[in-house]
Amino acid sequence: MDRDAFLDALLESLTVGVIACDADGEVVLVNRPVRELMSLSEQTALREYPARADGVLFDTDGTPIPWSQAPVQRALRGEVIDADMVVRVPGRRERIVAVIARPILGGAGRRLGAVAIAQEVTALRRAERFRACHRAVERALRATKEIVEAAPGVLAALGETLGWPATELWLTDEDGELGFGGRWCAPGSGLEAVLDFAPIRGAGITGRVWATGKPLWVPDIAHTVTLRSPLERTRAAVCLRHGIRSVLAVPVRDGGTVLGVLTCYAAAPEPHEDLLAVLLDGVAAQIGVYLALRRAEALACELTRAKDDFIALVGHELRTPLTSIVANASMLDEEPGLGDDTRAMVEVVQRNATALRGVVDSLLDLAGLDSGHLALAIGPVDLAAVVAEAIAAATPEAAAAGVRLGTARAAPLPVEGDAHRLRQVVDDLLANAIKYSPQGGDVHVGLCEQGGIVELTVTDHGIGTPAEERERVFDRFYRGSNVRHQGIAGRGLGLSLARAIVGLHGGTIRLTGHLPHGTTVHVRLPARRP
Repeated sequence: MDRDAFLDALLESLTVGVIACDADGEVVLVNRPVRELMSLSEQTALREYPARADGVLFDTDGTPIPWSQAPVQRALRGEVIDADMVVRVPGRRERIVAVIARPILGGAGRRLGAVAIAQEVTALRRAERFRACHRAVERALRATKEIVEAAPGVLAALGETLGWPATELWLTDEDGELGFGGRWCAPGSGLEAVLDFAPIRGAGITGRVWATGKPLWVPDIAHTVTLRSPLERTRAAVCLRHGIRSVLAVPVRDGGTVLGVLTCYAAAPEPHEDLLAVLLDGVAAQIGVYLALRRAEALACELTRAKDDFIALVGHELRTPLTSIVANASMLDEEPGLGDDTRAMVEVVQRNATALRGVVDSLLDLAGLDSGHLALAIGPVDLAAVVAEAIAAATPEAAAAGVRLGTARAAPLPVEGDAHRLRQVVDDLLANAIKYSPQGGDVHVGLCEQGGIVELTVTDHGIGTPAEERERVFDRFYRGSNVRHQGIAGRGLGLSLARAIVGLHGGTIRLTGHLPHGTTVHVRLPARRP
């Protein structure tokens, strides 16, 4: 077996490039992958490689690497190299290679030459840059609440990560018209004054994506039949004069709705078109989700305002006549000489009008607290005293229902708050606990302070609340399914109002189960600082 022929065949069959030089720096080996990378012939590669390396090899920052500083030459001087390089052969696409170079040592450490191994990593490095780009875009979107504030960071992340000179974002308005959302241009490029094209629906790259909702990739605007109209060719000529060669535009969507167009400009024909399309689609999807969430939040705020306005309007329109009905019914009830049937009807009117006025008052309170129209009268409050007063007031009701009330706290428990509103919370919680407790049951009120937090608990042994509904019972008008099925009267507003009040005090309120059955309501408030 010819050992030299075998080694030559082995080196030629490798998928990584190998370059070697002898102790005098003369190139003695350039295998097939290196020849293909550098566009060299097999017959002349050894002689031409040093000259070809000049002007073709670059650092990743774009600095040219002369032959004297090529990895195999540095390794010959004793260095160990492990770095990326960029190979730019005229007429061919740019490639990134990972290079490892080492001295070749003989006996007693004598330097016999050097060898460098190169492997193309263009797609891998581009994929890494794409991931970095996605992370940068995500950070830019998370940092702001409005897309006009997020756009500069998003577009800069996209352009800087991928080395593109300019990126643009166009957004649709409420009428579906496309307007300017943001632009980033590489510092010193002067492209801000060049890219002044306003999108025209159906014309131009951005305009066509706007009209069709499909991405459009023009790899080289100098040689394409894609740009059909005089307008498009005129714009392409302007871009070419200022160093722009490729344009890629993708729609920003929310489902089937086009919310905008993301347009990117490159200074050279871009390789890896499929990867670029995937990247831009992903970034556009990130922006689309961001826009959809912000628009949904804005719509939710508008709906909340409309609902509160409606409740306030209806409440004000109902409160005055209800007050008159209750007052007149009370006066009628005091009239002597009413028959039993008439008096019973007056009492029904009075009772139901009073209940309805309570609903209206609760709705107006909720609307006012949510909108900020009802301000809290904040001051020092002894929560233990508020609870004691509420228990004293609720005791007759509890006794009539056969329910026992109890608390173990007597020492003062200072908080900063609105005494009237906090009393409202305690009254509602006690009323609920009494209502849902069986005859002979117990309701216990607990108060404690730990770590700067005051906790109020109201525990009953009643019908409880299903675990999956414990959060929903704080929604307006929502009542637990077990309550509805048992026909227990209620309006579904007490806990909604309690949460609003507790939230304005900087606290939290939640429900937990109480074994073997029943419910515990936990109210946590910041303790008053000394």
